[in-house]
Amino acid sequence: MCGIFGGVLKTGEISPLIYDGLKRLEYRGYDSVGFATIQDGALQVKKDAGRIDDVVQRLKMDSMPGSMGIGHTRWATHGAPEMVNAHPHTDCDGNLAVIHNGVIENFMELKEELLNKGHNFKSRTDTEIIAHLIEEELKGDIALDEAVLKSLRRLEGSYAIAVVSNSDPGKILCARNESPLVIGVSEKGTYCASDVPAMLPYTNKVVYLRNGEFATLDQDGYEIKLVSDGTVVERGLEEVTWSLEMAEKQGYPHFMLKEINEQPTSLRGSLRLQPQYLDLLTTLLDRGRDIFLIAAGTSYHACIAASYMFSRLARITAFPAISSEFIEQYGSSVGVDSVILCVSQSGETYDTLKAIDHARMRAGTVLGVTNSVGSTLTRVARAYIIQQSGPEIGVAATKTFTSQLMVLAQLALRLARMRGKVSQDEGDDFREKLLQVPDVVEETLSRHRDYVKSLVEKYSGERLFVFLGRGISSSTALEARLKLLELSYVPSLAYPAGESKHGPISIIEEGVPVIFVCPRGETRKDIVGSIMEMKARGAVIISVCEEGDREIIGLSDDVIEMPKGIHEILSPIPYVVPLQLFSYYLAVRKGLDPDKPRNLAKSVTVP
Repeated sequence: MCGIFGGVLKTGEISPLIYDGLKRLEYRGYDSVGFATIQDGALQVKKDAGRIDDVVQRLKMDSMPGSMGIGHTRWATHGAPEMVNAHPHTDCDGNLAVIHNGVIENFMELKEELLNKGHNFKSRTDTEIIAHLIEEELKGDIALDEAVLKSLRRLEGSYAIAVVSNSDPGKILCARNESPLVIGVSEKGTYCASDVPAMLPYTNKVVYLRNGEFATLDQDGYEIKLVSDGTVVERGLEEVTWSLEMAEKQGYPHFMLKEINEQPTSLRGSLRLQPQYLDLLTTLLDRGRDIFLIAAGTSYHACIAASYMFSRLARITAFPAISSEFIEQYGSSVGVDSVILCVSQSGETYDTLKAIDHARMRAGTVLGVTNSVGSTLTRVARAYIIQQSGPEIGVAATKTFTSQLMVLAQLALRLARMRGKVSQDEGDDFREKLLQVPDVVEETLSRHRDYVKSLVEKYSGERLFVFLGRGISSSTALEARLKLLELSYVPSLAYPAGESKHGPISIIEEGVPVIFVCPRGETRKDIVGSIMEMKARGAVIISVCEEGDREIIGLSDDVIEMPKGIHEILSPIPYVVPLQLFSYYLAVRKGLDPDKPRNLAKSVTVP
């Protein structure tokens, strides 16, 4: 996830506005920054890796000349956070500049085609191919807007882009497919940005581009067309009534709630991983005699789920281990035949890096799943995958957790195919279910937001919660319990349901709420018995189950009904979402700040 801002002014310099706009988008990315402006027909580009304030001051970017220009703040997904990979990217001759938020899925094929035609690439990003595609189209002696449209039709994946060129210096050309882009209009000029807050100091009159739309901006306004066929789209302006603070969170009161609601988008991003990276990690995993999944906190819960995925799909044993315990628990058994898959949102977790150092010293193969290009994990791992969920501001992980699960599920499926453990039909069916998950999460958020609020009102006075699940759902229960502890500080327990008889059942008494995670699947029959055991001892039963599951519904006091057809192996992704909402709303109900839970930090980088 990156931040885009651009503008065409009737008078005055645009660069101070680009700087101010990108500062308001800094939560979308902050590993590099760049501006492109046009003055007297000359295109000027300045960019570098680093925080916005540092780079802008060092390069004097806020005094770049020109009344029109574009700017970008980056969260790396392709290419390390270095100057050469920072946006804007230019064509071979430096006549046009492009900024981009999103992931171009077919960039490797397009890049190879363009290399064969003599184009020279400076970066390792997917974005740069857009500039060269447009340059190639312009060789056909067509207008800039037509060249951009023809280039867009060749792109596969997600994008919000803005293009400027010295061949048409009074215009910004922009387009959107799944990545957000907003146009704003004022008496002084026209603007585009990833989010409303970037332009709110200059105008509150906006129009939201929709998927598959292309817009031409000039100082007097905008024109929207369909990318597919160039048909003109008539759409008027809307008036934004949010305060600036609310706009930074897209109207949500907290970043955490915004990020919970971003999960359909982040999950779609995690489905756009480059196949060659997935294949590389899968090949290395398949070579391992022993596979260890190491992580801390929420990422450890993702590893627990992954151990079930690898076992059920690929028939391979993977040992989930807490990073801080890995050396003592498994360190002596690590060797040249060991594969250590490290999962870390930041790529900087101290205990995970310490475990990696130990594994490397013993010749183990270290792999990574992280959300941060350029992090230590990406530098020391033999191969890694960026999970594509974008920056997460709230301390408690939500969208990064579900994105990790999406990546791990794809690895499990590829391992299963590589090892011949699933038939073609079984693999295709699982893949289809995987592709449906973002829509299922979107439906879940839409259907259950208000209902979860009502549950919070009902149970806000409780002093203890118990979370239980069987099989892979035990990881869902553990993560749901962690969110409750982190945000509302309410004591709670989480166990595999079959273990409840070995201790936890002793604290069950009349009125204690027990939250069961019970998707349809192989563990469904066993979970019914666990519910009956708790109910017999006076527990209040809250179940997250499949819609229309009459037996579970009949045994429960309250039910969150999930859409039908979710594969049990994928169930932790959608089933955790209403429980994230429950923890968030309970914290708010108690007057706590869910973005900044006490004593916690986003990334634990010290021992």
